[in-house]
Amino acid sequence: MKQSQAILVTRHLSKDFRGFRAINAVSLRVVAGTVHALVGPNGAGKTTLFNLLTGFLKPTEGHVVVAGHDVTGHSPERIARLGVARSFQVTSLFPKVTAREHVELALQSGTGLGRIFWRTDRLMRRFSDRAVELLDEVGLARLAERPAESLPYGQKRALELAIALALNPKLLLLDEPTAGMGLEDVDRTTALIARVRAGRTVVMVEHNMSVVGSLADTVTVLQRGEVLVEGPYEEVKAEPRVIEAYLGAHVA
Repeated sequence: MKQSQAILVTRHLSKDFRGFRAINAVSLRVVAGTVHALVGPNGAGKTTLFNLLTGFLKPTEGHVVVAGHDVTGHSPERIARLGVARSFQVTSLFPKVTAREHVELALQSGTGLGRIFWRTDRLMRRFSDRAVELLDEVGLARLAERPAESLPYGQKRALELAIALALNPKLLLLDEPTAGMGLEDVDRTTALIARVRAGRTVVMVEHNMSVVGSLADTVTVLQRGEVLVEGPYEEVKAEPRVIEAYLGAHVA
């Protein structure tokens, strides 16, 4: 796929919940190899849109196309097989499972072994070296044998990113990757995303506009489930409608 080609396209995508239109005719074009940020005030529909893109919700109207395949209404598993991985706002790790074991399980899921319930230690060791490499990529190699419950919040989010990378995604969707973090963890996570974006496309929902400004090639601003404006960060942040709707407090 050429870098100028779109890896993700939505056409007039809409979602209704009991008569309330949460997403209204959203058309996106995400270019391969870029970082594309979705921003907007609370209630703008960002996470709902993410769930539509990844198959966790089915649209009321419109289409989702990933890497040239119309995946409208497909399950998350079918969409993932096209090279799509995502993180969630809320961490969903197994408390007693080590960081290495989490990544090993993710690596295994991409093989035929993912459907085998009982696995020997010898079978799992084939994934160990790669798991540690991925943990090193997100700065957690020295904590490989620590259970997830013992990791600080920022490191748990880094582990979730390693799990997503284990799926070798072409398209990585990050839902609020810096939510709830202190400044040091935000800076570390921003630098981490900047590293792992190489050779991938990243779509992220993010409230922290300094993170958006440092990472995003394109910013789409949502308001009340619709696209308000889209473009490079420097242009978007200067748009009066955006300042009024959302950004004023961050860029004034």
